[in-house]
Amino acid sequence: MRNNRALARLVAEKLRLLWAPEQIAGWLKHTYPGDQSLHVSHETIYRSLFIQARGALKKELLEHLRRTRGMRRSRHHTQKTAIHGQIADAVSISERPASVEDRAVPGHWEGDLVFGSRNSQIATLDERQTRYVMLVKLDGKDSQTVVNALIKNARKLPQELYKSLTWDRGTEMHAHKQFTMATDIQVFFCDPQSPWQRGSNENTNGLLRQYMPKGMDLSDFSQTQLNAIARQLNERPR
Repeated sequence: MRNNRALARLVAEKLRLLWAPEQIAGWLKHTYPGDQSLHVSHETIYRSLFIQARGALKKELLEHLRRTRGMRRSRHHTQKTAIHGQIADAVSISERPASVEDRAVPGHWEGDLVFGSRNSQIATLDERQTRYVMLVKLDGKDSQTVVNALIKNARKLPQELYKSLTWDRGTEMHAHKQFTMATDIQVFFCDPQSPWQRGSNENTNGLLRQYMPKGMDLSDFSQTQLNAIARQLNERPR
């Protein structure tokens, strides 16, 4: 009985940190390898929440479950303009080195914008090898504003940890050559209507909707608050 209560407490703590049941199950096995009583499958966690939990506790914990595809954008949907995809002097993702593709070395990032209400947005960045996340506050979505913010963010990292950036073909990156000149970071662009080519970043953008539901004004977030959200994502098993 004591171990059952301990297991329930550990699961509840991680759900409140917005961990998925799959992540919790893996973490328990890794953290308590010799204690089978603290191992549980993700199916059991889901079943316990939907069937066994009751009242206010059930409502609270279910609210922390990760949302499903309803909160994620379609691969062929875009909130950007009609000239989406027309980037002058864009270097195609097909020219990206093989070492980037197979995640062999760190320092290669994927990025995009996440949109909110009232024409608000933030930039999201994921390092391909480690899946490390950075979130960047933006005061607008015009190319100059976005690129200036990305330049400022890039200068926080050593050059060896930021070697390339792969982006969707949004017009916010029209000034990509200015970004490369200021940072010596090469920008590669996905094929038109192929956001899945930056899969790590697409996954992060889906996870962010737990913190930033559609329709929320993202301009209300400070950079400090965005850093705290990124820290929570980086502390989850990925």
